[in-house]
Order: sequence, then structure tokens, then C-alpha cells
Amino acid sequence: MILKSLSLLNYKNFDSKTFSFNEKINCIVGNNGIGKTNVLDAIYHLSFGKSYFNPVATQNIKHEADFFVVNGDYIKHDKPEKVIVSLKRGQKKIIKRNGKEYEKFSEHIGFLPLVIISPADRDLIIEGSDTRRKFIDSVIFQSDKTYLTDLINYNKILAQRNALLKYFALNHTFNADTLEIYNNQLTDYGSKIFKKREAFLKEFIPIFQLRYKAISNDNEIVNLVYQSDLFENRLDLLLKNCINKDKALQFTSMGIHKDDLHFNIEEHPIKKFGSQGQQKSFLIALKLAQFDFIKNQSGDNPILLLDDIFDKLDEQRVSQIIKLVDNENFGQIFISDTHADRTENAIKQVHQSYEIFKL
Repeated sequence: MILKSLSLLNYKNFDSKTFSFNEKINCIVGNNGIGKTNVLDAIYHLSFGKSYFNPVATQNIKHEADFFVVNGDYIKHDKPEKVIVSLKRGQKKIIKRNGKEYEKFSEHIGFLPLVIISPADRDLIIEGSDTRRKFIDSVIFQSDKTYLTDLINYNKILAQRNALLKYFALNHTFNADTLEIYNNQLTDYGSKIFKKREAFLKEFIPIFQLRYKAISNDNEIVNLVYQSDLFENRLDLLLKNCINKDKALQFTSMGIHKDDLHFNIEEHPIKKFGSQGQQKSFLIALKLAQFDFIKNQSGDNPILLLDDIFDKLDEQRVSQIIKLVDNENFGQIFISDTHADRTENAIKQVHQSYEIFKL
């Protein structure tokens, strides 16, 4: 799969801009604040229907404009594909494929597989469990539509159960039969999600460890440890056993929405015991493993976005990463960097065609 061209209209800091891309490596270089990351985010937008960096959709519209349009022309399985994402203030976002609008955004997810590596990924280490769950989910649902549907349904039922618990507390009442309906639905969806997360991580962790080994020159041992309430008991029993606690808290305290993924280096949390370089290597390995997994599942090479990844890495680790992408296992790659010379020197080591765009 190749992104041939990208057109931006009123997107973030761009009035109007068009790019024609190389089918292998594309480098977007320039000073901070000039819009390098915005170009990569526009490509991300075409795959996921949203920004990677800004969840408030209207803030992706250029100041004083009323709308934005991101237009991508692709070649997938030797066929041309056109995807357009647009948003007008006060209206809902629209995603079109070859002129036809999607009824649900979820129908589009996975059609244009993509992996992004960015300094913002550090949130995976420093933020709460919600960020790490979203990472797990984003890898799985790019190749499993049923998983995404189950997840959407689980979260909907969870919100309804929490609203019911608040209602009970406000009205000093309780109805076990109504609660049981929500418990059964949560158990159904939650059990399926747990099994898929468990199976995914069993396959994913060895891939991740191999990637880290290659980047770090086999200097450290790293691991991912999946934590879930469902390792302790079935979800229906957990919900039943914690009902008094849930009534007091007025929300659901156990379930797959509390799952977490522990990041360890030498059996210790990397958040506390990893250097900046080790943490960055850890995250890059995590995302390259995501690339491998999605490729294995879909049979397509995902587009790879590398946003400012050379910063805070020593020369040896930069060299290792460049060697990793210098083979036919990767498809199209987009790299952003503030130092044009550093990028060009690194890319010259790669035996692939490339284009450098100076903003």
C-alpha cells in the first residue's frame, strides 16, 4: 500500500498544500512549529478518522477557517483508492472512500493500516492504564472488526451500568434484576475482549522483545506484563462480589476497563529504572512490533510514520533503527526531523529511494 499524494486545505497551520510522495522513504524537515508533525498527523487522520495529537476535532481546523479537508490518493493491491476526511464547524466529520461516505467510522478502521512512532508515545510510560489499554486495542482492532464492535458495546453497557449505580444512590433505591441485565451483557462482551487481549499479547510480546534486542544491541532484558481482574475470576462473579463496593463508589470497579500493561526492564518498571534512551528504545520497539503484528494479520505493509525519533537517541541506536528499516519488510516510511543534515546523513545509509521535503 502506497500513499501517492496528500492534499491539505485549512488543516492546522496549512492554508493549502499538496505533496507527491516517494513510494519508499519521505523526509519532512524544517524548524520547530513549521508543520512537519502536522503533515504526519494528516496521514494518520486518513487512516483513523482522527488526529493522533489533538482529540478536539475542531482544533484541527486552521484558525479563522470554517472547515478542513485532507485528501489522500493511495495505491492498494494495485488499485487506486481515494480517501477524504473533512470537517465543517458545527457539523459532523465525514470520511469518504472513492466518493462514498462511511456510515460508521469503525467501518474504515484497518483499511489503511498505519503505525506512528512519536515523542507523544512517552504517555504510554508516564500516563495511566487507560493509555496502555488504548494501545492494545488500537493494534488488535486494525485487523479485527469484531473486537472493535465488542469494545464499543462493552463501553456503552459500562456507561449505562455506571449511570444506574448513580441513580440507585441518588434515589436511595436498588433493583438487582435490572443490574443483572447489565452484568450479563458486560460479562459477554468483556470475556471475549479479555480472551483476545490475552491471545494477542502471547503473540505480541516475543515480537516486541526481538525488536528491542535489535535496537539495544542485546544490552537489556525487557518484558510486557498483562494485568487483568479476569485472571482472578470470571467477570460475572467479580461483578456480583463487588456490588457493595460499586454501590458505594457509584461506578463499576472491576472489569476489562481496568486492565493494564506493565512495562519492565530487567524486571523493574521502566518508568522508574529506565534512562531516556532506554525508554525511547522501548517505545520504538513497541511500535515496530505493532507494525510486525499488523502486517502478519493483514498481509499489508502498514505505512510507518516516524515523528522526530532521532532526538534523544545516541548515534549507535539511530544507526540500528536505520538498519532495521533498510529492507523490503517495510513499505512506505515518513520521517520528520528538525535537522535536515542529520536526516539526510542517516537516510544515505539506506539502500532505498527517498525524497526530502523542506518546509
